[in-house]
Formats: sequence, C-alpha cells, structure tokens
Amino acid sequence: MRRLGIFILPLLLAGAASGPSAGPVPAPSEIARSTGGGSDALSRAASLLIGEEMVSGGAYRKLAWLTDRIGSRLSGSPGAAAAVAWAQEEFRRDGMSRVRAEKVMVPHWVRGVEAAAILAPVSQPMAVTAIGMSVPTPAEGVSSEVVEVASFDELHALGGKARGKIVLYNVPILPNPDGDGYGGAAGLRYRGAVEAAKQGAVAMLIRSLGTLSARLPHTGSHAYEDGVERIPAAALAAEDADLLHRLLASGSPVRVRLTLGCQILPDVESANVMAELRGTVLPDEIVLIGGHLDSWDLGTGAIDDGAGVAISMEALRLLKSLQLRPRRTIRAVLFMNEENGSRGGKAYAADHEKELEKHVAAIESDSGAGRPLGFSVNAGKGGDAVIRELASRLRSLGATDVQSGGHGGVDISSMLGAGVPLLGLRQDMTLYFDWHHTAGDTLDKVDPRELADNAAAMAFLAYALAEQEVPLPRIPPESRKDASH
Repeated sequence: MRRLGIFILPLLLAGAASGPSAGPVPAPSEIARSTGGGSDALSRAASLLIGEEMVSGGAYRKLAWLTDRIGSRLSGSPGAAAAVAWAQEEFRRDGMSRVRAEKVMVPHWVRGVEAAAILAPVSQPMAVTAIGMSVPTPAEGVSSEVVEVASFDELHALGGKARGKIVLYNVPILPNPDGDGYGGAAGLRYRGAVEAAKQGAVAMLIRSLGTLSARLPHTGSHAYEDGVERIPAAALAAEDADLLHRLLASGSPVRVRLTLGCQILPDVESANVMAELRGTVLPDEIVLIGGHLDSWDLGTGAIDDGAGVAISMEALRLLKSLQLRPRRTIRAVLFMNEENGSRGGKAYAADHEKELEKHVAAIESDSGAGRPLGFSVNAGKGGDAVIRELASRLRSLGATDVQSGGHGGVDISSMLGAGVPLLGLRQDMTLYFDWHHTAGDTLDKVDPRELADNAAAMAFLAYALAEQEVPLPRIPPESRKDASH
C-alpha cells in the first residue's frame, strides 16, 4: 500500500486542494513580499511548503534516484564519486545558485571477505560484518576463546583473562522514538578494539547496534589509537551474540574463528557538495542546512543518510519554486565522509572558518526518514524559545516538540567552536535502528509521505530563521565544548 500511495497521493491531494472546502491559497508572491517575519506570513509560508511537497513528492524522487541508480556511497568508492556528480547536476536542474563541490580528502577502506563461526563447544556459522576501518585478520583467520563483557569496566576487571582471547561486547539496545540507548553502545563500538587490545585481546566482536532480530549484522565506525596494537573488529547479528552468551553461561569454553579481508588504502579526493538560495537583504549571512552524502556499503543508504540529503536538497527547491526568497542566504551542504571519519564536516568548518561568524544557524538531518517530531536546538539564552515559537506553525505535521541541547548532527558539530547555533531535525526513530548500517537500509524502508513532511519542516525552519529580524543567540563560549567523537 505504501508503494501505491506515492502515485495516488498527489492526485488525491490535488483534488482536495481544489474542492469547495479547501479555501483560498495565498499566491507565492504575497508570501515572498513579506520579509518582516510576521506570524501570519510565516504561517502561510508553512502551509504553502507543506502543501507543495505533499503534491510534488520531490524529496522521494530525489531519494529514489540516489539509492536505486547510484546505490551505496562509502567514501572513496565509485558510488560516492557518482553521488557528488549527481548532486551538482540535480542542484543545477532545480535552478540553485553557486553550485559547487569543495575538495575533501577522505579515507578509502574496502570491506572484503568476512566470516565467523563457532568452533566449540558446537560448530555453527555466525552472521558477521566488519566494523568500518578495521584491519584484516590473517588469511586463515583468528581463532581463540571468547570472553564476554557489557562495559569497559567489566573488561578491565578481567585483569589478564582477556589476553590472547576474542572480546565480545554484548549490550542489547531497545527501540525508542528518540533513539535512546544507541549512544552508550556506540561508545563501546568506537573504542572497543583499542580497549580490548590494551588487555591483550587478539580480536574484538560486538553485538550489532540494532533493534530488530533478523540475523542482520550492523556495521559502524570505530577508531584505533597510536601506540596500541590494531586488532580486527567486527559486529555479530544479535541472535549470534545471544547464542554465544548462552554457551558461555553454561560454563563451556567457547572458541570462535573470525576472518576479515579488509583493506585500508591511501586517502582519496572527494568533495562536499553545496548550493544556495541567495538572500535578498543580507546575502552574506547564512542559514546552513544539510545531511551527509556518503553511506555505508552494505545497503543503499536510504535512511542513513540519503533521506537527509533529499530533505535538504528538496527544501531549497521548494522555497525557490514558491518564490519564497528570504532575507538571508540558505545554503545546503551535502557532507562527505560522515560515516568513517567525519572529514567533510571538519573540512567545511576549516575552509569556511572566516565565514562562520556570518552563519546564523545550521540545521542537520541525519536521523532517518520517520515522521518529523520537531527539532533539537543548541543556542544562546532564549534560543530554544524562539525555535519553539517557530515550530508551532508545524502543528499539522506534529513537528512541534523542541528539545534543548545536543550538537545538531556530527557534520555541523565542527562549527560548535565558532558558536554557530546548531539544530537537528528530529524524526521518529522507533524503527531507525532496525535497518541502520545494514544491508536492509534501502528505499522501501522510507514512507513517501513522512519524507515529504520532513522536507517541508526543514524548508520552513530554514526560511523562518533566514527571515528573522534578530538572529538566534549564538552559543556562549563556556558552552562550546568539543562535540566530536
């Protein structure tokens, strides 16, 4: 039914809009002439944006091309290069100004063969995937007994018992609309290999950071540390982590073999892609919107973060098509290499360092494609109240909930040091970690109507912030703590 909806929804909405109960719709020029940010003008702008995207479905069309025609886009891959070229062409087709690609040097990591099996006390294969940037095992694999922990404290309490073993981090996470639970487990994945190696382990396994039991391993990022031996790192499907837990709980020694054929190749050149809707009064002041163009290599990156890319690109198109020209410039940035290095966000902040004082806000979409819930905001005193008042115009979408704090998203967090107000488009993440970083991250997981609502919400908030007489208060110096990994 979802697939059918994308074709019939525009027809139904068009009919409803022209019916006797629809009422008059303000002309785009009427909204465009109002630059004072008045509540009536902003409310009419919100209605226009919501209605236009519901009928056009432009965000879904963009996402379908990116995922179905280009596919996975891991940094350094042919898919990533194709996405950079496509995004520039698409921006130009939409009539955007200052379309360009800005060079970023990115890691080039290739997955290769991956396999794991229990050798004792039973013989059984396991579903496994390498953690991004892992080193390979020897060709014959690594075979050893497994020790299981749920935290770094438990690992350290083992003393020398992890030496020569494979460490398994086994922490389930539960579904939640805000994605709670992922952050703590992601810390285990990010530093798990380093901490295990410090205890003399020969490899690291982690229970996949997912909320669906479907024998589906989830990849993700991790980092090594200079001076610490680099050991192979991989994620197991939840069911296999549970099996290892039961076998270990029975008191039997458990022996596992892990084989990874990863390659870490020299860095390659890639790019952030950007385009602008130029401001009419203060064109040098910027509201930035964006998501990340790269994805993991297992699926086609629909929810992570093709959705954020489509939402940001479509937001610009919506505003231009409705002749909603704000006072300030709105710049869309599609960042490269969020997944395994965050080089794009860091490069943008470095390349535009002198310009960051003119960035009045940055909004990132990197939480999937579920229905919009509202926004997170990290700004100076009173900033959350401003966003709450603006978001009240999105009541028809249910996108009015505003949470204080956070860093908006990994890519824009590099602007924290300059005090740029950082916002995140919040989406319902109840199902997000079912498919996040897996082979199941494909277009069919995206509801076209929910994606359309997200695009409209992003377009509206960007427009409203670009229209404000007084910009959001900047993050004060005492709150500009490092938000990077």
